Amino acid sequence: MSRRETYETRTEELLLPIAERFGVEIYDVEYVKEGSEWYLRAYIDKEEGVNIIDCENVSRALSEELDRTDFISDAYILEVSSPGLGRTLKKEKHFLKSIGKEIELRTYKPIDKCKEFVGILTDYQEGNVTMEIEGRSKTFEKAQIALVKLTFDF
Repeated sequence: MSRRETYETRTEELLLPIAERFGVEIYDVEYVKEGSEWYLRAYIDKEEGVNIIDCENVSRALSEELDRTDFISDAYILEVSSPGLGRTLKKEKHFLKSIGKEIELRTYKPIDKCKEFVGILTDYQEGNVTMEIEGRSKTFEKAQIALVKLTFDF
């Protein structure tokens, strides 16, 4: 397991009882470097959506636990937020919860001269994504997929 994966897994373990205490669910945890800064991001969600108070409560409690355990050797910026409307689907639970919703899927290489596809997510099995695009079913293999996220209209 890489250092990044270790930090994300350990943070998620610390976050689980905090999320339960504040009535939110963990959507994702990521540890990424942007420019010269490291960011530890925790995305939380709940059925009716999270608000600033939810994020603040979880952030304070998680910050205390991270300070107490002190397992991340780098300096980092902690962020706690909602995954947003156009949230990225990464985990199996994200895909299963999003069946029937419109998604945008990007591939690493062109398929039928296209790298971006928009349609309704109809199935997810073993990393393969099936979607309905203009009335036709199309399945993408896990190895072809660069990114999948929910679409949203204003």
